[in-house]
Amino acid sequence: MKKLINTPETVVADALRGMAAAHRELAVDVEAGVVTRATGTVAGKVGILSGGGSGHEPLHAGFVGPGMLDAAVAGPVFTSPVPDHIGRATAAVDSGAGVLHIVKNYTGDVLNFGMAAEDAIDDGIRVETVVVDDDVAVARGEGAGRRGTGATLVVEKLAGGLADSGAPLAEVAAFARKTNERSRSFGVALSSCTTPANGTPNFRLGEREIEIGVGIHGEPGRRRAELTTAAETAEIMLDAILADLPPADGDPVILLVNGLGATPPIELYVVRAEVERILGERGIVIARSLVGNYVTSLDMAGCTLTLCRADEQMLRMWDAPVHTPSLRWGA
Repeated sequence: MKKLINTPETVVADALRGMAAAHRELAVDVEAGVVTRATGTVAGKVGILSGGGSGHEPLHAGFVGPGMLDAAVAGPVFTSPVPDHIGRATAAVDSGAGVLHIVKNYTGDVLNFGMAAEDAIDDGIRVETVVVDDDVAVARGEGAGRRGTGATLVVEKLAGGLADSGAPLAEVAAFARKTNERSRSFGVALSSCTTPANGTPNFRLGEREIEIGVGIHGEPGRRRAELTTAAETAEIMLDAILADLPPADGDPVILLVNGLGATPPIELYVVRAEVERILGERGIVIARSLVGNYVTSLDMAGCTLTLCRADEQMLRMWDAPVHTPSLRWGA
């Protein structure tokens, strides 16, 4: 294992210290793994909180800032943060208007955020929870259900924009749920990731093998296949997504071409070109798109595709100004 770390035990704390040094607009509680806006809460604004295990950077802490999250809480690599730390973040972002928890659908995250929400409610904080479950590689009703992957970014952006506009908690939560319901994702890996604690790849692929239907915690996919072209790989991913996405009814889509950590931009843009061609042939209009490493799995090579069937309000919230370490546009 070759990694730019000090020790596996301190990698998350060391990274959070680096984030604090690089981004003075953030307040970082290294001990609890809590990242908030340094400016504090805005009176009367719904607080938007997300988080989960580390290793998916820039998700989630890289999306803390105006137009997106009010706070993120980071657990150990691929391990949920504990309820006490989630509760600390919840209290930090409550301005009296309530807090929305955006939670990826993994057992530990759902349980720990659920316990933290119950404690916060007992303390008089209104909390709503939205669980993101966009990964079509997992069948509905299978195990813990569909995993939360790339659509987490879309939900955080759209809900963050609506919250910053002054909408109440119930409206922001309903909008976030609608965004999740209209989003689907699918991933392909060309290599495994290597967690700092293990020091070896989670799985091994042959010289010409790829994993189809991977998650973002280093788990293998649904099946293995022979390495093929970007065009054919994009077709595999889009076939899986579009088989499950509700009828478009003329709605355009927001597209995320997301690298899993070790895929260079040149390859992601090759995939982006193929997605444009394939969706165009199927009469689907891409209204907005984002290309890059945003929801990663440490050093895994590969990518995920996310499509969100967007209405006019969703496009407005996507276009709304955002200023975070890893996502910035608008005023």
